[in-house]
Amino acid sequence: MRVLLLGANGYLGRFVADRLLADPAVQLTALGRGDDADVRFDLAGGSPGALTRFLDAVHPGVVINCAGATRGGARDLTRHNTVAVATVCEALRRSGCGARLVQIGCAAEYGPSQPGSSTAEDAVPRPGGPYGVSKLAATELVLGAGLDAVVLRVFSPAGPGTPAGSPLGRLAEAMRRAMQSGDGELKLGGLGVQRDFVDVRDVARAVHAASLSAAQGVVNIGSGRAVRLRDAAAVLARVAGFGGALHELDGPPGRGPLGHPRAEPDHGGPAVYPYPDGCGSWQQADVRTARDRLGWRPRINLEESLADIWMEAACRI
Repeated sequence: MRVLLLGANGYLGRFVADRLLADPAVQLTALGRGDDADVRFDLAGGSPGALTRFLDAVHPGVVINCAGATRGGARDLTRHNTVAVATVCEALRRSGCGARLVQIGCAAEYGPSQPGSSTAEDAVPRPGGPYGVSKLAATELVLGAGLDAVVLRVFSPAGPGTPAGSPLGRLAEAMRRAMQSGDGELKLGGLGVQRDFVDVRDVARAVHAASLSAAQGVVNIGSGRAVRLRDAAAVLARVAGFGGALHELDGPPGRGPLGHPRAEPDHGGPAVYPYPDGCGSWQQADVRTARDRLGWRPRINLEESLADIWMEAACRI
């Protein structure tokens, strides 16, 4: 099976590439903006015609799109998450390769949900920020393109390679700095937020399964269980061997991002905060569709994911 992977150097893309390379039946080509891509191409700036010519030459059976941006202003997010996907869809429509498209979506497309609920694929999306809007627009382009396509809406990925700027990455970095400096306490805000964390290696398994399946439409990829961030912080402290106290600060997060201490006059020390993703206080995936249509279930628990995050943070100088 010839597979064209877009965004192979990104957080998810690296693990998807590893998973596909482990399958002897897969012949993998990586396309991206970096020098280490097999083929250099900027989806956000390149023309559909140029990509069509490449598709006709390589003739992949599956195109997997892990490319995109998670940070930046609305213009950059639209360019990398929406315009780029429009280029991919148009090139696939023009090409004679007939490739199946596996698009990586995001739970931010749903926006906030009712606490205690599980979000299924038929929920009405109401993204709460420009990132979710740009990803939802991409999903609608894929679903309306008339292609053999599936969109995997990935909830909160965790595990090795977690970006230092992500909530869990910032939490691990703040804990590392506290231990390095000998601080006996770590002050954290916003830990009441609950998210559905899924290991990035399980996400890669889901992408592999989706590329082999006939599933179309939207499929949620998550653990099916919301975890309060304060509980994740407690697990991280345990695996890190942090013997100090975790003090949770009440009130809105203000300007201090998680992992960047600021003086707190009311509390007398550094404080760190998470998590402005536009998804409110609760997200939990209904993952029955992934089970039924992809034969996929998550295998790696959050403690293992957090241990891997900590191992990388602890090695950072």
